[in-house]
Amino acid sequence: MTCVKKILAVLDADRQQQKALNRAIHLARISGAHVTFMISIYDFSYEMTTMLAADERNTMRDSLINDRKVWINDLLEDYNTRDINFDVKVLWHNRPFEAIIETAMEGHYDIIVKATHEREGLAALLFTPTDWHLLRKAPCKVLLVKEHDWPEHGKILAAIHTTGEHDHHRSLNRQVTEAAIDFANCLQSEVHLVNAFPGAPITIAAEIPEFDTTNYRETIEDNHKVALAEHAMPYHIPPEQQHVLEGLPEQVIPELADELDAELVVLGTIGRTGFSAALLGNTAEHVIESINCDLLAVKPEGFVSPIKL
Repeated sequence: MTCVKKILAVLDADRQQQKALNRAIHLARISGAHVTFMISIYDFSYEMTTMLAADERNTMRDSLINDRKVWINDLLEDYNTRDINFDVKVLWHNRPFEAIIETAMEGHYDIIVKATHEREGLAALLFTPTDWHLLRKAPCKVLLVKEHDWPEHGKILAAIHTTGEHDHHRSLNRQVTEAAIDFANCLQSEVHLVNAFPGAPITIAAEIPEFDTTNYRETIEDNHKVALAEHAMPYHIPPEQQHVLEGLPEQVIPELADELDAELVVLGTIGRTGFSAALLGNTAEHVIESINCDLLAVKPEGFVSPIKL
C-alpha cells in the first residue's frame, strides 16, 4: 500500500537531531516513495559583497552550497539508505518557507516532512514561523514531526467537522479521512474519528432561566453522533472508533490524542492568511502547540497556493 509517492524532507541546518530525516526515511521504506532531502540556506554577509565581481560572489555562494551538500551526504552516511531512492537539494534563498513551497510545486511532491520547533512568548504570535507558512500556503500535505514514535498497530486520529453545511466542508472531511486511512494502511494502524461540538452558550443560560441546557447539550451531541456515524459508514470505521466530545477542537483533539496515545493526528487546514491569521492562527496551528505526536495537515480540494513560481 502506498500512502505517498514523492516526499520532500526539510532538514535542520543547525540541529543535531534530524527528526524529519528519520521520519522521511521510515515513510519512504514503508511506502516505496522517492525522497528529496533539502535545505534552504542564506548568508546575509553575502549582501555585503556587492563590491566584488559577479564571479567572486557566485564562487562564494557556490562554495557555501557545496559545503552544505557535503554535510547532508555525510549525515546520510549514518543511515542505511541503500534501500531507498533519494536525492539532495541545497537552495540559496533568504525565505526558507518560499524555497520549500517552490520546490514542492516544481517537483510535484505530495508531502512535505518537517520537524517542529517549540516557540514561546510574544515572538510566536507576531512573527509567523516557517511551520505556519507551510500550513497556510503549501500546495500539498504537510507532516510536522514531533518526538512520538510510529509503532505498528498504533492509532491515527482524524479530526472531522461533521456539521459543515457547505460542500467544501464535506469534501475536506473526505480528504482528511482518506489520508488517515492511507497512512493507517501503511503503518498498520487503526483510524479513529473525532468531532468536537460546542456546549450550551453561558449567556443564554444566564438570561433565560427556563432554558434547558442539559436537553440542549444532549440534542446537539446526538446530532453530531448521527452525522459522524453517517460519515464513518462508507469507510467501515466502527462506532468504538468514533468520538464525539464537547469543547473546542484545539482542546478536544490534543486531549483525545493523548488518551489514545495516537501516533498521528490528521486534520484539514483552510490556509487563512493576512492579519487575522497572524494574530489568531487556525485550529491546526493551535493543535500543533498542544499535541505530543505528529500532525498531518491536509489542504482543501482545489486549494491554490499564494506562492507563485
